[in-house]
Amino acid sequence: QRDSTLRQRLAQEAARLMYEEEVPQYFTAKRLAAKRLLHRGGQHRHYLHPQDLPSNGEIQTALHTLTQLQEGERSQRRLFAMRVIALETMRDLAPFQPRLIGSVSSGQVRYGSDIDLHVFTDGLEDLESYLCYLGWRFETARVTIRVANQLKDYTHIFWERVFPIELSVYSVAEMRVTQRSSTDGKPIVRLKPSAWAIWRTGPCNT
Repeated sequence: QRDSTLRQRLAQEAARLMYEEEVPQYFTAKRLAAKRLLHRGGQHRHYLHPQDLPSNGEIQTALHTLTQLQEGERSQRRLFAMRVIALETMRDLAPFQPRLIGSVSSGQVRYGSDIDLHVFTDGLEDLESYLCYLGWRFETARVTIRVANQLKDYTHIFWERVFPIELSVYSVAEMRVTQRSSTDGKPIVRLKPSAWAIWRTGPCNT
């Protein structure tokens, strides 16, 4: 019972940190939540067992609940708007086989959420030239992620189109590689532009 209650409190505090203080990563949020809850008053109040820490999925659920309480219908309208921008962007990026992932795909967006897309090319220069041709001003960064128990470096591209957009660039062959989510360990669902049909047409349908 103690472990269950503590996990719930930690998940809720981690969600609050991500929502109110814009802590970007689950890993950082859960450890900061543990530090704040267990060391208040300058004293160590409880020994933290590994099973006390909430999973990323538990924090995601708590974050979604908090978002709905704080934003209500605004969250649904933001989701609809973000899906419109995502669809327009995917159509513009058609030569690079874009796929939508993340919160805009799942419907669990909140203030500060971005649009996450995977694109596929064997020529990074071709993609960058194409973005310049479209007139988009963007920034690039190298990001290390774990794929099939191996750490690999990938190029990520960032820019604003009403909402923040992040492209993760993969080789064409990697389109057939199934990645797993760091949130729940399940295979990442990559949605094609044609998936717009399942989103219906109204701002309150997910």
